[in-house]
Amino acid sequence: MYDGAVQDLIDELGRLPGIGPKSAQRIAFHILEAESEDMLRLSDAIRTVKEKVKLCELCFNVSEQERCAICRDDKRDTSLLCVVEESQDVMAIERTRAYRGRYHVLGGSINPIAGIGPEQLHVRELLTRLQDDVIHEVILATDPNLEGEATATYLGRMLGATGIRVTRLASGLPVGGDLEYADEVTLGRAFEGRRLLNG
Repeated sequence: MYDGAVQDLIDELGRLPGIGPKSAQRIAFHILEAESEDMLRLSDAIRTVKEKVKLCELCFNVSEQERCAICRDDKRDTSLLCVVEESQDVMAIERTRAYRGRYHVLGGSINPIAGIGPEQLHVRELLTRLQDDVIHEVILATDPNLEGEATATYLGRMLGATGIRVTRLASGLPVGGDLEYADEVTLGRAFEGRRLLNG
């Protein structure tokens, strides 16, 4: 335990996701030893992002404007809608350059243990967007974990009655992985998603 401000900084850093006590301490001492101008730029960047960044009014991705750059892009395919859990997922998919449709960010996944149900997510807004005749396919790109699967199952059942094509991202073994280290769900998914090579 350190005195006053140093311990307060360590405690605050420790509240960030993925930062344990040792990392929080290391970062705190880096901040103490760094040039004041560098740390003032960091604090200004944090303040600016909190003041300027909000959620896109249409897809709920992060944006500094009412609509994010993807929703404003007229070259995107408006018939495709990819549903993701978080804004970080949008960026991960964009990096692949394999998808040119639009997005809908749920703001999390269904997790009854944490008290998160469909009401706490942007599901109602998703249904509103699907009332246009523009969207022909909804791609469910939730995480391949228990919560993501529950969310995809819920949305799949709910959207089944809309007449819109609903697909789920394929999942299975990662390239370069070893079978012996794959868990049962991943390996089972790989068998379900196998494809024909000689036809």
